[in-house]
Amino acid sequence: MLGGWTERPVPAPQVCARAALGPGALWAAAWGVLLLTAPAGAQRGRKKVVHVLEGESGSVVVQTAPGQVVSHRGGTIVLPCRYHYEAAAHGHDGVRLKWTKVVDPLAFTDVFVALGPQHRAFGSYRGRAELQGDGPGDASLVLRNVTLQDYGRYECEVTNELEDDAGMVKLDLEGVVFPYHPRGGRYKLTFAEAQRACAEQDGILASAEQLHAAWRDGLDWCNAGWLRDGSVQYPVNRPREPCGGLGGTGSAGGGGDANGGLRNYGYRHNAEERYDAFCFTSNLPGRVFFLKPLRPVPFSGAARACAARGAAVAKVGQLFAAWKLQLLDRCTAGWLADGSARYPIVNPRARCGGRRPGVRSLGFPDATRRLFGVYCYRAPGAPDPAPGGWGWGWAGGGGWAGGARDPAAWTPLHV
Repeated sequence: MLGGWTERPVPAPQVCARAALGPGALWAAAWGVLLLTAPAGAQRGRKKVVHVLEGESGSVVVQTAPGQVVSHRGGTIVLPCRYHYEAAAHGHDGVRLKWTKVVDPLAFTDVFVALGPQHRAFGSYRGRAELQGDGPGDASLVLRNVTLQDYGRYECEVTNELEDDAGMVKLDLEGVVFPYHPRGGRYKLTFAEAQRACAEQDGILASAEQLHAAWRDGLDWCNAGWLRDGSVQYPVNRPREPCGGLGGTGSAGGGGDANGGLRNYGYRHNAEERYDAFCFTSNLPGRVFFLKPLRPVPFSGAARACAARGAAVAKVGQLFAAWKLQLLDRCTAGWLADGSARYPIVNPRARCGGRRPGVRSLGFPDATRRLFGVYCYRAPGAPDPAPGGWGWGWAGGGGWAGGARDPAAWTPLHV
């Protein structure tokens, strides 16, 4: 409910009848209890299940890094995983190594498989994933040109004949969370539409962990949005009545009135209910810059203005990434690709939208009447056809002529 965490009932543990178990089954059940009741500190940051065979001979044990590994879009990262045998009589020949990505609690997608000299990567990981191969027992996976979609949990599974074990590695990305709604207004997106909206703005739906980190970093937003797990939440750093009230009982931060927290609607019907979206984006391979033509441009002229500089109109996620990760600071509103007008502020100052850093939004102005500059994005390696500085006008000269001239006839002119 608004202003509070939605509590989810914890299923009661199932009790097995002792009479139904024989002595051997009781021994196996006791092993299961020992594994399940390991200290919480030993399980933090990793998932480890040791399969104990009869006589405890030769079991394979997989070890993965505790916590998480962190990269950024375009980077290279090693997902660490090593294995060994509890009995020294086993070699490493005939071992199958398999990496999968957890896409849902009970759903996996194949990433990479190796059996002896035969290696194969799947889907979008082809050409980007390979084994590190740092000696016997190393099953670590090298992942190059990391993408936004690579974020998440990965399972490293090692199998030798009838013995197997698996460990988990979490890949996190450096980046920024940003709230988003389209021109149509707030609370217009189903879950699938929120996924598409984030992708169109150079992002993905943020995870609950990413939103929590953004809240700790100061994000304050009083509109609920979809997250990648299908839940709907919003972060409040300055508690107030219209944003879930002043009480702290529904806050993830646990700080009461002073700290606010994450207001949680729980898991919603993703095909019928409509909210905004919280998107996540990471490092930019290219550059965002502000372009102020000789004459202010309507939205219809923004693409041509950027094209004259070898660029495209920047997307919302690209502007947020440039603000957060490249420290872009500009106190001038400009068009973005979705028809909104925004500007990034790293150093707050008078007449630049308040006392907090962030990306200011002027909403979605009338594209035919409200005229601004434009924020452009130039991909890496793209040449700038006008490095000396170009503007926009008409080859025959003249000015606005009362607004009668058609922006479609504009051509780049050296200034």
